Parts: sequence; C-alpha cells; structure tokens
Amino acid sequence: MGKKKVLTQNEEQLMKETEERESSVKKAPAAAAAKRITKAGQAHVQATYNNTIITVADDAGNVLAWSSAGSLGFKGAKKATPYAASQVVSTVAEKVKKTGLQDVAIFVKGIGSGRESAVRALAGNFNVISISDVTPIPHNGCRPPKVRRV
Repeated sequence: MGKKKVLTQNEEQLMKETEERESSVKKAPAAAAAKRITKAGQAHVQATYNNTIITVADDAGNVLAWSSAGSLGFKGAKKATPYAASQVVSTVAEKVKKTGLQDVAIFVKGIGSGRESAVRALAGNFNVISISDVTPIPHNGCRPPKVRRV
C-alpha cells in the first residue's frame, strides 16, 4: 500500500460539479411526477375500530398518496371517529391534487365508525365512479377447538 495522491481543485471546478449534481437531482423528481398524471384512480378506505387509513392509487395500483388519522396527530379512541376520517380525506385530496385525479372508485374495508364519513368526504372532493365493500367475511369460520376431557 502506497501513499494516496490528493487532488486539489479550484473553486470554479467545485462550483461546476455541485451545479451538475443539483441539476441532475432536480430533473429526476420532475420526470417521475410527469408520469403520474392520471384522471381516474382508486381510493381504498380501511376503517377499523382503532384507526382510519385511506390510500389513493391510480388504475394500475401504484400508490399516489396515503394518510391515516394517527399520522395527523389523533391519539387513542379519537383516531376512529368520523371527524378524523373526514380530515384524513382532506389531507389525501391535497396530496393528490398535483396528479390531476378526478374520478375515483372507492373500496371500503372494515367496520369502523369512520367509514361512512370517509366515503362522503371522498364524494365531496372527487367524482365517485363506484363504491365497493371489500370487507373479508368468513364463510365457515375457523375450526372449533377439540372437546375438553376432564
């Protein structure tokens, strides 16, 4: 192992390199944002007893924006309230405005109290194409435990 040579650069060369890096970094997100302009998409509402999570995706399933009551600062039982769900929809709508989304198909999962208000708030911000309930329902349930012998 020999000694390493340290190259010295002028201030002009350093400035040119930093400008090149910044320009290449700025170009990449603009190109990614241009790809995501879409008119129709899907809104997935997951309303549980503890939280309300809303995810907006395009028709291919690529997520455009998401938000939840917990990420907005609601804590405890307040996360599952209808008011929290409407606030979540308004934040997601602001995030999605840049993509030009207008028409939305809504998929609702869960039995929380925020599910109705989330659908109403989505209908106020977007044109609703369809509303589907995709809550999983057990057909026959789990196998019961074996009989206890004493």
